[in-house]
Amino acid sequence: PSRSSPVLRSLSPQKVQVLPQTVLYIADAETFSGHEECHEQKKARKRNSKETAIALEKLLPKRCQVLGLVTPGVVVTPMGSSSNQPQEIEEGEAGFALLFPKIDGVKIHTFHFSKDSKNRVFDESKFAEAGLKNNPDLRVVLLFGYNSWKSGATRFLHQIVNPLNEKSIILAGGQVESFTSLTSENNNAQPGDACGVVGLAFSGPQIQSATILLDQDVADERTAEAAMQRLKAANIPEHNTIGFMFACVGRGYRHYKTKRNMEADAFRKFFPNVPLFGFFGHGEIGCDRIVTGNFVLRECNDIKDDLLHGYTTVMTLIHLGSTK
Repeated sequence: PSRSSPVLRSLSPQKVQVLPQTVLYIADAETFSGHEECHEQKKARKRNSKETAIALEKLLPKRCQVLGLVTPGVVVTPMGSSSNQPQEIEEGEAGFALLFPKIDGVKIHTFHFSKDSKNRVFDESKFAEAGLKNNPDLRVVLLFGYNSWKSGATRFLHQIVNPLNEKSIILAGGQVESFTSLTSENNNAQPGDACGVVGLAFSGPQIQSATILLDQDVADERTAEAAMQRLKAANIPEHNTIGFMFACVGRGYRHYKTKRNMEADAFRKFFPNVPLFGFFGHGEIGCDRIVTGNFVLRECNDIKDDLLHGYTTVMTLIHLGSTK
């Protein structure tokens, strides 16, 4: 267990130090639909991702909000501990869960918008219901599109992202393969039927955040480290802070000509005490947003920033306030 942050403490069966209120877990598709021994037939069978999700959630408290995502690869700092290097795991089974306890002055909630086949226009009153509008304490929104290959998915994602593209909040995330869980909603519709957006919203005056975009031109150690220097310049406190990395499946070691873990290593060099989590996905959401002292984002452009990308990496820091 990590002593550096209450957010990342593990649950141990003997002694629960902090009960999680919100859980974000991310695993690659292999983990969720791998094979398991089936004793009756003495042969392996394909696991259903729903079975894996249900088994995982049985370990968590009943009233916990859970958001589970399936992605092509994951980025994880083992045990959330600063003594461990963050790892980009592009192949093989891997996954992690972030357990957020009740944190004074911070509200974290999940949300889900699915595309309605009958209505072409998204009803924006749903934003307010989800706490994403008329919420002066909203600081960070992590957004994850699913089933992005479906007809109309990109248009729907624009309908969600564009109204949220305000200078006073950090938006970051990407396109995942699917989501397996959203227990805060009694959502019986199988994600397979539609496309949509799920996410986590972080509200609270003590939250600080910043984000940078590594575009296609960032292709070696020097340019990756220069990008991290921009993030470092935001002066986000590093205690009780989490880093998120949302990268395209086309990046990683292929993009960096067989050198593995380049971006996670560059992050670690500048943020040695901040655990890094995230995934490799099918498109990225985010832009350069560095915050000034009173949580007004530095204007980079007069026009709204473009938030949807491919072949990029989005790096985000979220500071949850000082712990007593």
